[in-house]
Amino acid sequence: MELQKFIEQFAEAIEVEVEGLSGETIFRNLEGWSSLSVMILIAFFDEEFEKEIGDSEIRSCITIKDLYNLAIA
Repeated sequence: MELQKFIEQFAEAIEVEVEGLSGETIFRNLEGWSSLSVMILIAFFDEEFEKEIGDSEIRSCITIKDLYNLAIA
């Protein structure tokens, strides 16, 4: 999966506008980011990438590209 497709799916999963998002976007600064977003992101990784991640993996990421790298690793 390419980064742009990941960004689009990420935005859809956590229900934010994709416009203005890039790999360098700090996802925790997005309006509406919450603990529920973390749970949605965990489910997104499980469903889309068949990867089990937890809080600690998400905390180690800063940008959307960091999440992408985690997904494709």
